[in-house]
Amino acid sequence: MKAFLAKIFAKYVHYQNQKWINHPIETQDKTFHYLLKTAQNTRFGKDHDFASIQSYEDFKARVPVRDYEGLKNYFDAIIDGEENVTWPGKPLYLAKTSGTTSGAKAIPLTKESIPTHIKSARNALLAYIYESGNASFLNGKMIFLQGNPELTKKNGIQTGRLSGIVAHFVPDYLQKNRMPSWDTNCIEDWEEKVDAIVDETQHENMTLISGIPPWMIMYFEKLLQQTDSKTVKELFPHLQLLVTGGVNYDPYRDKMNALLGKSLPCIQTYPASEGFFAYQDSQKSEELLLLLDNGIFYEFIPAEEFHQDNPTRISLESVELKKDYVLILSSTAGLWAYNIGDTVRFTSIKPYKIIVSGRIKHFTSAFGEHVIAHEVETALQATLQKFPASIIEFSVAPQVNPNVGLPYHEWLIEFGENPTCIEEFEKELDRQMCLLNVYYQDLINGNVLRPLKISLVKKHGFQNYMKSLGKLGGQNKVPRLANDRLIADKFYQLNLIETL
Repeated sequence: MKAFLAKIFAKYVHYQNQKWINHPIETQDKTFHYLLKTAQNTRFGKDHDFASIQSYEDFKARVPVRDYEGLKNYFDAIIDGEENVTWPGKPLYLAKTSGTTSGAKAIPLTKESIPTHIKSARNALLAYIYESGNASFLNGKMIFLQGNPELTKKNGIQTGRLSGIVAHFVPDYLQKNRMPSWDTNCIEDWEEKVDAIVDETQHENMTLISGIPPWMIMYFEKLLQQTDSKTVKELFPHLQLLVTGGVNYDPYRDKMNALLGKSLPCIQTYPASEGFFAYQDSQKSEELLLLLDNGIFYEFIPAEEFHQDNPTRISLESVELKKDYVLILSSTAGLWAYNIGDTVRFTSIKPYKIIVSGRIKHFTSAFGEHVIAHEVETALQATLQKFPASIIEFSVAPQVNPNVGLPYHEWLIEFGENPTCIEEFEKELDRQMCLLNVYYQDLINGNVLRPLKISLVKKHGFQNYMKSLGKLGGQNKVPRLANDRLIADKFYQLNLIETL
């Protein structure tokens, strides 16, 4: 009955979504004016004269683009319990997240914004059900590898990790199917938590597993270590669907398939504490549908202009295909012209679909090459298709002052299955990088850089690195790119690199 009703509901939601999908600019314009009107009497609204804003041009003139640090005085007031700061009243929750520049951040979740997180996660599943006609996975057990759902309360606002907050909103009809148990979910130590999840789930009829790929791999490996099963599919024969977010799934696909024993449909999503921005609405493509009716008004700055004094700042109707933009948002969470630090690339404008191309602060450009995440991920995936190998995780850093020879890009890679010949793998990976980034190619051809070098990371090396930072588990991720040696040097200090 549950699966039958889900198919009906999926069809209904699909047709409801067509209203905003087919009228994207009108939907964004409506959101824009709703946000301004609702917040015009808040402290932020008064400080920026919302009442007199009549157009997007007015908004740009009055509200500069800022990140968490730039808005910190407002966020601090919210944390202290002040009302009507950036949005009417107090937020229901504060989502704790680790910032790369601002330290710990606390992002407001309001009574208007929290439902959009829940709706979007639900609709990602419904889009799969609508397209595939399959809803039987709802009858089995579903696991969500997420943060601790325990919350603390200060100044009338509950605070916790986003995934832990969202755990309180799982619909009643899924509660009986949901795993792990509350007590297990509350375990703070990630390794202990995964062990407990393995114990709880290994004998269950698992049909859906959700989490970010590195932690799913960790869970799968521990499952196989503790059972006699050769593959996860052998242990869970009715497992049908994976749901992931936060990182590009492609580089992990081969390793995941090897552990699973077969390829499974995977729904990729794009959630963050600041909002739920997009999800994969079709298994025919890995593009993500940009969610335009989620109480978020989007702006975009061309990535190559971002660090200029007066970069171009545009709304949705002016974006171009195959161009990297820094994502800027204003929302019902009380965020205004807020830079979340991600870059996106539009792959379609009818409807508006994107891929996440990287982080504006995560790049490698020691010599002006400005290599971004989308390029390294694409190059690695293309190389993996030509070699019988798989990866667990990787990160790239410049080696500007090597002991011998020219500078180079050092790729720290933890393989699930090593390529038979690392040297050939390196050559192909470097060739793919040259195809994707003409500046990198010019530096190689001009003997400014020598071809990239792979350093093999020991088994569980990335887990041990994250553990050393106190960031093992949850939604914590290793930066794919760095413009310095901080990450790479830490790997050497911790003795996580294989000596050849």
